[in-house]
Amino acid sequence: MKKLALALGILVSSFSFSQDNHVILISIDGLRPEFYKDASWNMVHLRQAMETGAYANGVNGVFPSVTYPSHTTMITGVRPIIHGVHFNTPSEPLGVTGNWNWMYENIKVPTIFSEAEKQGLKTASMFWPVSVNSPATYNLPEYWYLPETKDAKRNMKQALIDKAKPVGFYEELENNAMGKLDSVDFDDKYLGLDENLARASAYVIRKYKPSFLALHLVTVDHFEHEEGRDGDKVRAAIAGVDRALKTIMEAVEKAGIKNKTTFIITGDHGFVDIHSALSPNVLLAKAGLYNPEKPEQWKAYFHTAGGSAFLHVKDPKDKKTIEAVEALLESLPEQEKKLFEVKSRKKLDKIGADPNAVLALAPIQGITFNTAATGNFMRAAKGGTHGFFPDFKEIQTGFVAFGKGIKKGAVLPEMNLVDIAPIIARLLQLQFPAGEGNLYPGMFTDK
Repeated sequence: MKKLALALGILVSSFSFSQDNHVILISIDGLRPEFYKDASWNMVHLRQAMETGAYANGVNGVFPSVTYPSHTTMITGVRPIIHGVHFNTPSEPLGVTGNWNWMYENIKVPTIFSEAEKQGLKTASMFWPVSVNSPATYNLPEYWYLPETKDAKRNMKQALIDKAKPVGFYEELENNAMGKLDSVDFDDKYLGLDENLARASAYVIRKYKPSFLALHLVTVDHFEHEEGRDGDKVRAAIAGVDRALKTIMEAVEKAGIKNKTTFIITGDHGFVDIHSALSPNVLLAKAGLYNPEKPEQWKAYFHTAGGSAFLHVKDPKDKKTIEAVEALLESLPEQEKKLFEVKSRKKLDKIGADPNAVLALAPIQGITFNTAATGNFMRAAKGGTHGFFPDFKEIQTGFVAFGKGIKKGAVLPEMNLVDIAPIIARLLQLQFPAGEGNLYPGMFTDK
């Protein structure tokens, strides 16, 4: 593709789109730019579509670079410090419950869904993170009931039946798109999950023709965690999501809205191969600042998110505890101190991360964190993870856009996750808060 110089800056819409526009936002969890830039990954359908539109060589994410904060940034145009979804899971020094930040009420700012509702547009949210009780017209949230016993499995099917909107929406999808399913069919270690979500989304497109549909495809992330950046299962999952994309593209054509539709294919983070894990809560336990046997007595706790660890203190004004933790980190042997960087509160403010954290740890590539408070500080790990500070190419995600309003051949050397919402708002002509993102005039046509 011919590269195009793209100017930065917010651009007020100056071209006339009708109110009959449609935007399909598809997030491939763990999407990396090489998946569509390198033909060996076999994303045939996405590469063909990319030739008709625009793409980015890399997309910078948020910190931590994990799923729920990232997806919330996509639909708000602001970073976690502003939108309020700081992690996938809440910080739980009293004991990890298994809860995630499922609830839409956790979002503290307007979203594409809320603003579209105000303007009378139909929307659909398909397995989108942080979407339970979303204002989307049609909503199949990413949500599950926790196991009642240690040996039981999570019950996702019943959770979806109960939380889908409108009432009966899940059953409608089963009857008309997915077929009868069990909870195991929503397990992300099976490629069928993305197939089912694609069929469900295709049905919604043909039946209801929403102005905006957001879909979260998840299996690529699962297998990158298992195998790292490459592996047979990762490649199989990539081929699966590429077929899922084609299913949705065909649904748009069958619905007769192809000429009115823009596709945005993006992701939430890249991936890093890991070999070792650090357990910073072990340091706190040895110093008497955290006791896993009596967690209610905690003074300090590291909430971990893969390639990051955020220090929370029970009393934010407890300078003695904060200084004790800083001293612990400084006293580590030099060979261990070289494995991570301490991010100060000033740096966390600048990157837009959890406002409740005193500081954070950001490791070098190959290192991850866990919440363990017993055992060795350093231990073996394998597979891949994310959550890292978003300042290197391996943790970047991707972006491809094509269809109505997108200029053929536009290439963005780099963009940011906060730019996604402004793009959607422009395409739908939403009166949306300016946020923190940019529009790139060179990627748009005037038709």
